[in-house]
Amino acid sequence: MNKIASILMLGLLFFMNSCGNKYQLVLESPKSIQIDKPLKINVKEKSGNPIDSIQYFINGKLIENPEAIDINGFKLGKQAISAMIFYEGKSKRLNNTVYFLNHTPPVVYTYEVVNEYPHDSEAFTQGFVYHDGYFYESTGQNGKSTLRKTEITTGKVLKKIDLDRQYFGEGMTIKDGKIYQLTWRKKVGFIYDLESFKLENTFDYGQSKEGWGLTHNNDFLVKTDGTERMWFLNAETFEEVSYIETYTNKRKAEKLNELEFVRGKIYANIWQQNSILIVEPSTGAIEGIVSLKGLQSKAGQKGEDNVLNGIAYDAENDRLYVTGKNWNKVFEIKLIEK
Repeated sequence: MNKIASILMLGLLFFMNSCGNKYQLVLESPKSIQIDKPLKINVKEKSGNPIDSIQYFINGKLIENPEAIDINGFKLGKQAISAMIFYEGKSKRLNNTVYFLNHTPPVVYTYEVVNEYPHDSEAFTQGFVYHDGYFYESTGQNGKSTLRKTEITTGKVLKKIDLDRQYFGEGMTIKDGKIYQLTWRKKVGFIYDLESFKLENTFDYGQSKEGWGLTHNNDFLVKTDGTERMWFLNAETFEEVSYIETYTNKRKAEKLNELEFVRGKIYANIWQQNSILIVEPSTGAIEGIVSLKGLQSKAGQKGEDNVLNGIAYDAENDRLYVTGKNWNKVFEIKLIEK
């Protein structure tokens, strides 16, 4: 092929390519939005070329009015926004991500210590539960992980089993006469008889990455995996049915750890912080933040590792207890709005 022919061929290819790509479609949406505001999404064709029709979707669900979408009541966090554009007998799908945020800042709480109780300073607390007048606890570290029942006033260990050294014990909860205990990275949980601590069964994790915290309501087990997500598990099949993502009015909260249901809200520790989040379980909205600054040092610990990581609630008497990794005390506390 001579030089002139080459130039003509390149010109023809450029012309054909330009014609084929004359539509410059852009899906416009905000990066984040608070849920009390209407969400507006739109497709723009940069060159002004005609579009026959557009269909808009949020998480795969068709949206009728994209100019003002009421998102109040949606779960918070990452949402998949998409548009199917029809033009010149063709179609094209565009995708975006929008983060839904809470519409109010969290209420900030401090605390008052009501009572102090002894706690085993060798217990690397990962799960903590009050049940029928006793504390039940799951402790971590490979080769040192345990499940135990303790007397509240004395801290005496009344019953204990050791996990195989391959397992790093994590969160636990008690439901319908059974103890459910997580492990960290082995993607397996254990089910014990409450009275005997006899291992009755195991369950595997699904999409969640790891085992961190565990609690339950009447219908589901609720599990954290070290991210911003709380997973809701079918208590019979252990299928991860759904999840929420925890957000304030500005940002997400990651590294969610030990959990407890308290008066219809989920209380959650954050790893390496001495604070508790108060989360609305239907949406993931962080409604409150409890600063427990000062308790770590009162419990004989300091640093990033041996922090707060135990929340237990006596629903009958409305008493809230907290402890931490290798803390020498359990504290009964009362929250005070700051």
